[in-house]
Amino acid sequence: MSAPDRRAMVERPGKDLSVRRQCALVGVARSGVYRPKPVTGADDLAVMRRIDELHLELPFYGSRRMTFELNKEGRGVNRKRVRRLMRVMGIEALAPRPGASKAAPRHKIYPYLLRGLKIVEPNHVWAADVTYIPMACGFLYLVAIIDWASRAVLAWRLSNTNDASFCAAALEEALLRFGKPRIFNTDQGSTFGGRRRDFDGRTRPLHGQHFHRTAVALHQV
Repeated sequence: MSAPDRRAMVERPGKDLSVRRQCALVGVARSGVYRPKPVTGADDLAVMRRIDELHLELPFYGSRRMTFELNKEGRGVNRKRVRRLMRVMGIEALAPRPGASKAAPRHKIYPYLLRGLKIVEPNHVWAADVTYIPMACGFLYLVAIIDWASRAVLAWRLSNTNDASFCAAALEEALLRFGKPRIFNTDQGSTFGGRRRDFDGRTRPLHGQHFHRTAVALHQV
């Protein structure tokens, strides 16, 4: 559990345990509990908004190329600031990483049914993934069901919460309209979230690009 999550567990004022004792139990310093949270300035918020828009359009851009694009627009930011804001937003470039062929520790290995499979006809393989669309306040989550052969979007749903219900609703609509595929492929994240993993436990960071293009297309409508 991260330090911010542990700090959030500390109650102020403590009902049954003092703040000192709570901090000792969860392993955080009291100064971090009492320190007020930093307020993000309006200028940083504007840059973060633009970084988010650029990340949706160009998900393979890291902090260096993102800084170049922002300075082309006359924003006058340096890479250190862009890297800090991207870290705050949880944004990173979409790219293969070292050790991607290694299975995750303690990860149950399922057979990856698409390895070496020729997908040449509709309803052979479907796939699903979830991405997010930034709004004026917060985000909407988009799930898309696509046919792997035609790249057609069979069904999609938007939700303001990242739970399983809207994913199930999209799948039910696709099944009702197009029948049942032979293989339905997803990652194994919580509602397909987090780092993308296929059923053999290996990371494939480029696997969700078709869903990203769907999100961008809907965002522009």
